[in-house]
Amino acid sequence: MTPKTTTSKLRKCLLVIAAACLVGSATTVAAVAHPPEEAPGRGSKDRALQKSLDALVSEDKFPAAVAWVRKDGRTSSLVSGSARLGEQAPVPHDGYVRAGSNTKTFTAVVVLQLVAEGKVALDEPIETYLPGVVRGEGIDGRKITVRQLLQHTSGLPNYTEHIGLEDFARIQHKFFHPHDLLTAALAHPAEFAPGAKWKYSNTNYLLAGMLIEKVTERPVQEQITERVIRKAGLRHTSWPQPGDMTVPKPHARGYALSSLENGKVVDATRMDPSWGGAAGQMISTPSDLAKFARLLLDGKLLAPGQLAEMRETVDAPILPGWRYGLGLFRIPLSCGGAYWGHGGDIDGYETRGGATDDGRSVGLAVTALPGTFSDAEKSAKAVMSATDTAFCN
Repeated sequence: MTPKTTTSKLRKCLLVIAAACLVGSATTVAAVAHPPEEAPGRGSKDRALQKSLDALVSEDKFPAAVAWVRKDGRTSSLVSGSARLGEQAPVPHDGYVRAGSNTKTFTAVVVLQLVAEGKVALDEPIETYLPGVVRGEGIDGRKITVRQLLQHTSGLPNYTEHIGLEDFARIQHKFFHPHDLLTAALAHPAEFAPGAKWKYSNTNYLLAGMLIEKVTERPVQEQITERVIRKAGLRHTSWPQPGDMTVPKPHARGYALSSLENGKVVDATRMDPSWGGAAGQMISTPSDLAKFARLLLDGKLLAPGQLAEMRETVDAPILPGWRYGLGLFRIPLSCGGAYWGHGGDIDGYETRGGATDDGRSVGLAVTALPGTFSDAEKSAKAVMSATDTAFCN
C-alpha cells in the first residue's frame, strides 16, 4: 500500500471509533503537567498497564502514550515515550490532547438537557428545528429524527469523506464553516433509509450542533462550555476559539502523515480543528475525559430519564459486542462487563476510555493516529488492548 493510499484510508476513518478501520525508545520519564490527584502510580496493578504503554511506543511506534486511571479509590497517571519525535523529551503526565470525537458525547449531553427542558423531542424530525436545511438525494429532514442523528442511524453521508482530509497539509490551517461542511455532505446521496441500520457519520453531530444553536439562540461552543464543561468542573477541557490552532501547554506533540510530501510524518500539533465542529473540535486531557464519563454515568449531568435514553443502544458492527447509544459507545471488557465512552481520532492524537458502572474510569491517549508509524489495524487494536488493560488489571 502506498503512503498516499494509507493516508487516504486513515483520513476516511477520522473521528470514527472503528478499530478495524483505522520513534523513539520507550521511557517512563515524565514531567508533571498539572498535579494529578495522587502521585503517578507505581503499584503492582500499574505494571501491566505500563507494559502496554511501553509496547505502544516500542512495538507500534507511537511517539508517546499516556494513561489516567481511577479505580478502587486509587488514581494512577502513567506515560511512555517522548513528547517530541526524535528526542528524549519527558512526556507530561495527563497533558493536553485534541479530544476528537469525544466531543460528540458533550454535544449529545446538551441535546438531552434540552429534551429534559421540553425544548427538543428525540423522536421529532430534525425538520421541526432546522426547516428546509436537510435536503438531498434520498435525504429529507422530515423523515430523520433527532434520535437517529444522535444514534448514527440517519443514513446521512459523512462530510469528512468529502472535504479533502486526505491531504493534511492542505487542510492543516484551513478554516471550515459548519454550513460548508453540511453542503459537502448533502451533495452526496443518502447511505440508507433513516432507521434502517447503523453507520457512523460526523454529519449527524454537525446537525446536532446546529440544532443546539437554533433552539438556544447561542453558539454551540458556549452551550457546551456552560452546560457541561463548567457544570462538570473540567478545568482542562475547552472548545478552541475561531482561529486558535494551538494545544495548551503542557502537551506532547502530535504527528500525522502528509500525502503532499509522499507520506512524510509531519508535526500536526498546530492545526485548525474547525472541520471537527460539534463532532470533534474539543481539547481535553485524559483525566478530564475520564472524569466526564464518570460524572455522566453517575447522573451528575443528565436527569435519570435522559441518561436512560442515552444508554439505550443499537448494534454498532465495528467489533463484536460493540453497541452505540446517544453519543456513547458500550464496549465489552475482557474481564467481564463493559465500559461506556466514546474515544476520538483527529490528526496527531487518538484517545480512548470512559467509565464503568462499578466506578472505574480511564483516559488513554497516543500522539498519532494508528497507521502513522506502523500497521494501521494492528496499532489500532493495540490501543484498544491497552485501554482494556487499564480497566481490567
